[in-house]
Amino acid sequence: MTNLSISSFLIIIGSLSMALFSFIKSKGRRMITIWSYFCLACAFWGLGCYIISMTKMESHAYFGWQIAYLGAIFLPVLYYHFVNEYLQLKKRYILLVAYWFSFYFLICALFFKKSFFGDMRYVFNEFYCFYWNNNKDLVFLLFYVLFHWCLLAMSFFMLLSEYKSSIGLRRNQLQYILIASILGFLGGHLFFLVAFGVDIYPYANYLIAVYPLIMGYGIIRHRVLNIRTAITRTGIFVVVYSFVLGGPFALAFKYREQLIFYLGDNWWLAPLILMTILATIGPFIYLYINNKAEEKLLKEQRGYQQILRNASSGMIRIKDLRRLLNLVVHVVTKTVKISNAAIYLFDSETDSFKLFALRGRIDKSIFSTQIELHSILVSSLMAKNDPILVEEVAMRLREEQHNREILDLSKELSKLCAALVVPSFIDSKLTGIMVLGDKIARNLYTEDDIVVFSVLANQAALAIENAQFYDEVKRTHEQLFQAEKMATIGTMADGLSHQINNRFHALSLISGDALDILKTFDSSKYDGEVKQVLADLKGSLQRIEANVVQGGEVVKGLLKYSRPGDGGFESIEFKDVLNGSIDMVQYKIKLKEIDLIKDIPADLPKLHCNLTQLQEVFFNLIDNAYDATKERQATLKEEGYKSRIEITAKNADGSLEIVVSDNGMGVKDLDRKKLFTPFFTTKASAKKGTGLGLYVIDKIIASHNGHISIDSEYQSGTRFTITLPISPKAV
Repeated sequence: MTNLSISSFLIIIGSLSMALFSFIKSKGRRMITIWSYFCLACAFWGLGCYIISMTKMESHAYFGWQIAYLGAIFLPVLYYHFVNEYLQLKKRYILLVAYWFSFYFLICALFFKKSFFGDMRYVFNEFYCFYWNNNKDLVFLLFYVLFHWCLLAMSFFMLLSEYKSSIGLRRNQLQYILIASILGFLGGHLFFLVAFGVDIYPYANYLIAVYPLIMGYGIIRHRVLNIRTAITRTGIFVVVYSFVLGGPFALAFKYREQLIFYLGDNWWLAPLILMTILATIGPFIYLYINNKAEEKLLKEQRGYQQILRNASSGMIRIKDLRRLLNLVVHVVTKTVKISNAAIYLFDSETDSFKLFALRGRIDKSIFSTQIELHSILVSSLMAKNDPILVEEVAMRLREEQHNREILDLSKELSKLCAALVVPSFIDSKLTGIMVLGDKIARNLYTEDDIVVFSVLANQAALAIENAQFYDEVKRTHEQLFQAEKMATIGTMADGLSHQINNRFHALSLISGDALDILKTFDSSKYDGEVKQVLADLKGSLQRIEANVVQGGEVVKGLLKYSRPGDGGFESIEFKDVLNGSIDMVQYKIKLKEIDLIKDIPADLPKLHCNLTQLQEVFFNLIDNAYDATKERQATLKEEGYKSRIEITAKNADGSLEIVVSDNGMGVKDLDRKKLFTPFFTTKASAKKGTGLGLYVIDKIIASHNGHISIDSEYQSGTRFTITLPISPKAV
């Protein structure tokens, strides 16, 4: 085996593998398909060179060169075609002419080999190479200079122009393509020197073996390594394993005689033992040198990644949600030096991801404040369970211009000013989205960056869940405290009402005495101005007396409402229950502002119930209905809208069916199942509602052996249906 045969064999294996892999990965993408044909052409070059390296017959060498040029003739045109597809250029006429010339040169190589290749000469005491200097055929010169070099020059010029204007991932990908292309074509062109009489051994043929692998890595794999890192790793690998593999061979060839002198027939044990030792320590040497080199190259990147890891482990201790989110975006923008960062959290009320934290150099007025649950971005994140790199989407869009899904995703990402979108999952549920802008230095996001941000996002999700739980507990405690205060006020109602009634009684006596004095007072002796003052005073005292009476009625109703039932049930008219509730609720809400419609038949059977408890039920239902209508009025601002609450009752097969309906805001489907759970409220704040009202109503109705159900449509209204048993005396 010679160096030419080894390098040719490697070209065949590498190129065929990459051709097959690329063809499978292409999925109808023309650029990748063309690249797979290019790799196939490289394989033909390798096959031809292998035949040349293994034969000692001139006729067989001609056949080998024909096979090699079956690939070499199409390499420049396929490369030019690939560059056109990669850059999305439409130079079809040049391509047609180039392919026509390729087939022309192929015919010349296959059927006019003597004219195309010229004579053969045996070089390096290894193989036959054609010698153009003998006959200096013009066709081969046209192929090599005008065709081959012109197409390559145009291709490199287009790639360099694109490289100058590109940034980020595409720029890094172009670096791979350019470096791989230079290495690959350099390896091939150094072989041509032998044909022109410059006898340099074609060691560079090895470069063609690695060319398709580097190109394939850059084209097919989107999240490529930084080119400096890749070259460093490759260089260290080559140096270390050249030492590992070369040391034993050098020992065997250079010191063979000495080894035979000392070891005899077992001389081969020395290089074998050396190879075993070096093969064992080689990986450790490589890892040590590689880590040291990357510490130098990626010092800044490793620094901010460590800061982010430290931040992610410390976030769990922060219990204030807003502070936590603002800290995350602050740390990310400051340490990684990116233009903007935002965090969206899922909001069950709006069924969307709402913007909770934003920081960076960005016009906040144009920034999207929410991401819809059914958007293409959320669907992609949930399907992939992986971060989305915007440049990957842009590259896919270039390859699949008519893919509507990728186009919509690209538009949505541009609205978010995003370069990287990282999802946060808890138990496979998407709970948050972190949106990161471009790095200020225009560097690309590496694979390590994406891993660190994914860890940060998932740690943040746990910290956010912890902070939300803390907020929920705090809110529950406040609601319990509020409920306890209300219960305390209820227990104090007896004593308070007695004290208030005493004050009202005193006021009534004072105003009554004053009125009696005015009635007996003779005002005829005084002028008109004094008479007017006395008349006004009399009117004021009468109003005081009337309000004292009304206040006493309010206190009496409050006392009746707050005083617990005696535990026994009695037969009661439903209209008495309802009227008692309305009498009380009118002091809390403005009934004059709404249409309160009652449809209560006079012949309804009596209920078997606790009066105080049922009055609490309908007090809460009317109060909630009023709040819902006011919310709709404030939110939708509909012209001509009028709040309406309707209460109907009817006898329904041994039970009383009562319906309380309104034309208010209604309840969302997601919230409907949670309405009867304690401390759940749809009202704007805890000051407006504690979340205990419907829970208590449900328990009261259940204690009456009744049933309550809800039917609601968001932004249309709500309907509560209650069935209660009638009194046995009414049956």
